[in-house]
Amino acid sequence: MSKGFDVRRQPGFSTIAIACFVLLYLPILLLVVYSFNAGSSIAIWEGFSWRWYVSAWENEQVKDATIRSLVLACSASAVATFAAVLAALATTRSKPWRGQTVVFAMVNQPLMVPEIVTAVSLLIVFAAVKQVTGYTGLGFLILAHAAFCIPFAYMPIRARLQGMDLSLEQAGADLYGTPLRVFRYITLPQLWPGILAGSMLAFVISLDDVVITEFVKSAGQDTLPTYMLGQLRRVVTPEINAISTALLAISVVMVTGFFFVNKARK
Repeated sequence: MSKGFDVRRQPGFSTIAIACFVLLYLPILLLVVYSFNAGSSIAIWEGFSWRWYVSAWENEQVKDATIRSLVLACSASAVATFAAVLAALATTRSKPWRGQTVVFAMVNQPLMVPEIVTAVSLLIVFAAVKQVTGYTGLGFLILAHAAFCIPFAYMPIRARLQGMDLSLEQAGADLYGTPLRVFRYITLPQLWPGILAGSMLAFVISLDDVVITEFVKSAGQDTLPTYMLGQLRRVVTPEINAISTALLAISVVMVTGFFFVNKARK
């Protein structure tokens, strides 16, 4: 009796898998290791030291950029998640309607269009608005990041809604529950894992964005990634490694926290 196809039994699978993991994680490991380098080189090990973490912590520009990045990422992810929930409900909790496929494609448009195209488009629109209103605050960056992050929040929320059992919502409606009460007491508690996943993904995407931020930001609105890019153009020191390692740690903590929260809910 012949066995079904199993990619793990194919010749060279283990070698290719190991090579992929090495290529993916070895550069990250080296970045973390050299963030503790005592010397100024990013390629020559000169001993262990916390020097560059202290330097980054005491750098006022790094502090300002970090606070701005966190405020921007939190605000953009909140706006994107709210819009994604509404879009997901409209495309999963209603009868099929004409143009639904077009709406789905429009919501996911930032995933299909090159980021540089989105950045240039937003630059043109916001430049006109700035000229008319005279406003140059952080609001433009929040709107730009939110627009780009909506599909990243939309996909896990929509997937969660599609996987939910409709019988509870139907029972709530049969018991004279209004749509708002059914959503609040039945749909929302089941949807929380999808909302958390979507907001976390939108937060991470916004936190490390460079292209859109470079095109949309005004003077004095550097985020942490754009500050790091500016430093790389001048001089490269392990301080950049230390900042990158801190960003990596934040991402790992968020993913780990979401995993345990989702596990506890299950």
